[in-house]
Amino acid sequence: MATVKITKRVVDGARPGTKGEVACDSFFFDSEIKGFGLRVRASGAKTYIVQYRVGPGRHSPRKRITIGTPGSPWTPETARREARRLLLEIANGRDPAAERNAEKKAATVADLCDRYLAEHVEARNKPSTAKEFRRLIERAIKPKLGRAAVKKLSRADVAKFHQSMRATPRSANQALAVLSRMCSLAELWGERDENSNPCRLIEKYPENKRERFLTDAELGRLGKAMSEIEAGGALNPSIFAAIRLAALTGCRIGELLALQWTDIDLDRSALAIRDAKAGARMHPVGAETLTFLAALPRKTATRYVLTAASSDMPLAVGIIDRVWARLRAKAELGDARVHDLRHTVGTFAGATGANAFLIRDKLGHRTLAMTGRYVNRDADPLRALSDKVESRVAAAMGGSSICREGRGAAPGSREVIDQRREGR
Repeated sequence: MATVKITKRVVDGARPGTKGEVACDSFFFDSEIKGFGLRVRASGAKTYIVQYRVGPGRHSPRKRITIGTPGSPWTPETARREARRLLLEIANGRDPAAERNAEKKAATVADLCDRYLAEHVEARNKPSTAKEFRRLIERAIKPKLGRAAVKKLSRADVAKFHQSMRATPRSANQALAVLSRMCSLAELWGERDENSNPCRLIEKYPENKRERFLTDAELGRLGKAMSEIEAGGALNPSIFAAIRLAALTGCRIGELLALQWTDIDLDRSALAIRDAKAGARMHPVGAETLTFLAALPRKTATRYVLTAASSDMPLAVGIIDRVWARLRAKAELGDARVHDLRHTVGTFAGATGANAFLIRDKLGHRTLAMTGRYVNRDADPLRALSDKVESRVAAAMGGSSICREGRGAAPGSREVIDQRREGR
């Protein structure tokens, strides 16, 4: 360890030390400012440092903090000025080395992502939503922001991240929403200051809203395509039943796959949806749906309406997606998705002249579902609306009996449904 005025010449000429024949770190301390020095590692790497003691006396622990590497902006003079500043703060009671160590141990955005998924998403969101959030986190948020400290994540960081995804506006906005929720929870968990969410004021990208529903002609081609493929007998009939029920009722596919025979409420002409996006609800249906359900075959002691081919477990949504791709091509439906059958029901309901409140009730949207507990609604208009929509869908898809199993069944066969609910 040498004491010398640290100049550019000293810095350039400094070399590592040796212990025997092994290279080791060497230190050169400034003769003008006590504690300011140059460290040369065994590898030859050089850094300006400040060495100090924490507490009074020669026996207080010694610490070092790095200022920077020689070169721009750290010349000997700029490093010397920074050393004076740090030493003044140390004299006033600060411990910059401890503060930097604490920052290194502080939670990163990657840590926050893991906690968010484990403690919030898994506990509060549906599996399909959790899967999408995990995808956004693993593919977008972690790679670009994962190493940043949660406490230091700034609005500029978030804006840069959001802008980096501008080629996919919808994904960019979704990722921003997930990140915003995580930062709000970070405040709750004490990892950020209150009211410091860096996502606030970041403007979302405009999205092209996808307005897609099937026309009568498209429904006709879909019905024909299903009948032709189904006639081959190679595929599980429950797949086609699920698609037809989605077209008739406007229910989400996941809601239908979870449907049990005991969920069919004949007295109210409704399906009990146990686990919906907006919470459990009674979904009104009409005579076409009841007729269709009455005609469906049922395995002995099976709880679920739509079952897998080789078991009594519910049908998997992935199977429906694969068959839908085949149907879409055969029926020339373009970019139509299974979920667009739900949009079709909403569109047809609007065409009947029904008001927005009835349509939202029909589809089980969140807004009126929230107020439903306080309002005693008359279900008759909803039953009538269901009959009108289902009749139009059934007619477009090939007549009032829209599946092979349904031919000959009497509309509203409540006795048949009763028997199926009771397992007879």
